[in-house]
Amino acid sequence: MNVTVTNEDGICRIGIDGEMTIYSAAQAKESLLAAMADCKEIEMNLAHVSEIDAAGLQLLALAKREAAEKNKPLHFVAHSQAVLDMLDLCNLAGVFGDPVVLSPA
Repeated sequence: MNVTVTNEDGICRIGIDGEMTIYSAAQAKESLLAAMADCKEIEMNLAHVSEIDAAGLQLLALAKREAAEKNKPLHFVAHSQAVLDMLDLCNLAGVFGDPVVLSPA
């Protein structure tokens, strides 16, 4: 999993590319938290997440919790189909508070 960050006047755009699975979550945790440190507001683009499991969901929940504790708005955007499927499977689409468009099944 690759994490890319652009910071424009404290608004960070974090892109995640690849798998968000148990095999990459521990390593990605440090990258994500470090990327969020210098931000006033965060937009996390999930368009290129190719696979996600429970560890990936935990990573998203951790990011949301850490941002909330520091009073930094965090928005997940452009959910990939893998992310949408996992959110739907776990009935968590509304938990993160970001709009998602679920495809018709």
